[in-house]
Amino acid sequence: MLAALATLRQCIENCSEAEWNQSHNDAPFSQVLFHTLFYTDLYLSDGRNEFKLQGFHKENMDIFREYEELEYRKAEELYTRGEIEKYFNFCHGKINSYFDIFNAGNLCEKSPHLDFTYLELFIDVIRHIQHHAAQLGLRMQQITGKELNWIASGWKI
Repeated sequence: MLAALATLRQCIENCSEAEWNQSHNDAPFSQVLFHTLFYTDLYLSDGRNEFKLQGFHKENMDIFREYEELEYRKAEELYTRGEIEKYFNFCHGKINSYFDIFNAGNLCEKSPHLDFTYLELFIDVIRHIQHHAAQLGLRMQQITGKELNWIASGWKI
């Protein structure tokens, strides 16, 4: 999961300020990044209530605003690079601490708030991060000609 997140980190680092909130007939870069981090955070939480009650959320309500990501509509909010970097660092720490306490023997058990086993949940989170990292990576490659680097497992900040 951390290697997938590191791939997303490259997207954050490689996006110019001029492209940060450009839509290119799709969601702006900052919205795709926020969406990806938001659902990583949510899926690794014990439910929506616990998700919203996290200290990071309470301390950063200016980032989460009205939790529009939980609604089935096109997102409107834009995010600064600083907000995305702050949220990225939180999610990175959350993943690290999650695996520090997770028991591998629980992989086939259902997660508390989703109809997934933990193994399915981990795979889904990785797929979701990689899907959006690939989307953003291709967008950046088309603009700059620079491809994302391959990142193997075990990546740390």
